[in-house]
Amino acid sequence: MSTPVSQPLLDRLRAALGADSVLVDPDVTDGYRRDMMPLAPDGAPQAVVFPRNTEEVQEVVRTCAAHGVPIVPRGAGSGLSGAANATEGCVVLVTTRMNAILEIDADNRLAVVEPGVVNLDLRGAVEKHGLFYPPDPSSYDWCTIGGNLSTNAGGLCCVKYGVTSDSVLGLHVVLADGELLKTGRRTVKGVAGYDLTKLFVGSEGTLGVITQATLALRPLPQAPATTVAAFGTTADAGTAVTRIVREGIVPSLMEIMDAAAVEAVETYLKTELGAGRGAAALLICQSDSGGEAARRELAAIEQVCLDSGADLAYTTDDPAEGRLLLAARRAVLPALELYGAWLTDDVCVPRTRIAELIAGCARIGDEVGLRIVVCGHAGDGNMHPTIVYDRDSTDELARARRAFDDVLGLGLALGGTITGEHAVGKVKREWLVRELGPVGLRTHRAIKTALDPTNLFNPGSMFALE
Repeated sequence: MSTPVSQPLLDRLRAALGADSVLVDPDVTDGYRRDMMPLAPDGAPQAVVFPRNTEEVQEVVRTCAAHGVPIVPRGAGSGLSGAANATEGCVVLVTTRMNAILEIDADNRLAVVEPGVVNLDLRGAVEKHGLFYPPDPSSYDWCTIGGNLSTNAGGLCCVKYGVTSDSVLGLHVVLADGELLKTGRRTVKGVAGYDLTKLFVGSEGTLGVITQATLALRPLPQAPATTVAAFGTTADAGTAVTRIVREGIVPSLMEIMDAAAVEAVETYLKTELGAGRGAAALLICQSDSGGEAARRELAAIEQVCLDSGADLAYTTDDPAEGRLLLAARRAVLPALELYGAWLTDDVCVPRTRIAELIAGCARIGDEVGLRIVVCGHAGDGNMHPTIVYDRDSTDELARARRAFDDVLGLGLALGGTITGEHAVGKVKREWLVRELGPVGLRTHRAIKTALDPTNLFNPGSMFALE
C-alpha cells in the first residue's frame, strides 16, 4: 500500500525544486527508505527530494513545517544505525546533489564543502595541495561528508587523528524555522559562546540540516609503513594493545581482526594474509611519521608484540603490502556475505578490556548458535562484533537480534559505550536511555525541544521526546 501524498505539499516542493528533484513513485522512493542496518524500523516516505543548495533546503524545511510533515535528512545511505531511515509519511531530504568542494585554503589548512561531497573525493582533492583530511570510515569511497557529520563517523585512523568532530571548524545549518545558523569559525582557536558546531556534529539529523562545513586539514603524512603481528590468543593481543598505549606509542592506525575475520577475508579476496594463518588474532599497525621516526615507532611496536606473546611479527615499508593489509581489513563486512547476511555492532570499550569483549562475543555466539566475527579499531577500543545469520530464517533473525543486544550489554558492563562511530539511530534508542540515565536523557530532550519544538527533524531517531 502506497503512502498518501499531500498534493499541496507536492506542488509547493516541485515549484521550489523542480519536478526532477521531487520523487514520489514508490518503486523509486523505496530505495531511500533505509540505510545498511537491517534491524532498524523504517516507513514509506511521501516524497524524496534532492535540493541543490542551501536556499532550496530552506524552502523544503519551510514547506514541510507549514504542512506538518516530518523531514529525514539523508546522505548516501551507508549508515549502520538506521539514523537516516524514513518514517511513515515523511519527506526524505537527500543531500547528494549538494556535492561541491567550495574552497581549499592551503595556507590556512581548511576546506569548505557541501554535504554531498564523497569522503574519498575530498581526500583526493586536498592531497593535490599537500594536505590531508583524516576521517576515513570503511565506506569512505562512497559515504558523504554530510552523513559523516550527522553520525560523527570515525574510521581506521582515529587512534591518531580522532573522529569527524575533531576535524570540523564550522557549519551552516538550516533550522526548523528555515533560518540559517552559522556556527564555528575559520581560525585555529575560538571559544566565543557555546560550541554549537560539536552539538550538531553527531546529532543524526535531529536538530537541523547541515548544508556546508568548514573542515580542518593536516599536512599530508608520509607513506605509511606497516607492522602485522599474529597471536595465539586474543588475550595476548589485548596485552600488546595495552602495552603499546601505556608506552606512549601513537601509531596512525592500529586494527585487530579475530580468526574468523581473517578466515573470511582470505576466502573472499582469494589471498593469504601471511601472519594471519592459524592465528587467534591479528594486529595491524601503521606509522605515517616517515623515515627513521616511523622505523623507531614500528620497531617498538613489533618488540611489544613479541614480548606480549606474538607468534610472529613482521614490518614492511612497502606501500603495496600495507595497502593489501588495509584492503583486507576494510573487506571484512563484504567477506561475511559469503556466509549469509550480517548485522554489525559498534561498541567502544576501554582498550584494556578489548580481549574481554572478544571473549564475551565468542560466548554470546555460542549461546545463540550464530557466528560472531570481531574486528575493530584496537587503538581506541572501538570494536565491531558482527553477527552472521540467514536472512530468510525468522528464527535466526531473532537470535541475531538477541546477540546484538547482548553485545551492547556486554560493552556497557565493560565500562564502554553503545556506539563509537555508527551512531544511535533508530536501532539503539532504548540502549541510549540506559547509557545516558534520566538526567542525561532529560537534557537531550530539552535541547531537541528548544531547537525543534514541533519535532520536524528525524522524529524518533536517537530517542523519543515523550
